[in-house]
Amino acid sequence: MLLGQKIKELRMENGVLQRQLASLLEIDTPMFSKIERGDRRAKRTQVIQIANYFNIDEKELLTLWVADKVLDAVKDEEELKSDAIKVAQSSINL
Repeated sequence: MLLGQKIKELRMENGVLQRQLASLLEIDTPMFSKIERGDRRAKRTQVIQIANYFNIDEKELLTLWVADKVLDAVKDEEELKSDAIKVAQSSINL
């Protein structure tokens, strides 16, 4: 949901309608709405298109995209979630 929140924030700040971004991504508005709500995941190429549209660093949105995937993967593992995140952080900081 991190990516969806960021997309909505960018869209609102710039006065862009959902249907405008949906058109850019060549999907229908209901599908875009699901991406923004976190009910559906955007494709990597779509994330890059959105970053380019708003003229922001692709890495910022792609990081949120990956974070959403990680959170989805551990969502049912409450007891292990914190430990898994710590292990991931330590391996990134090697």
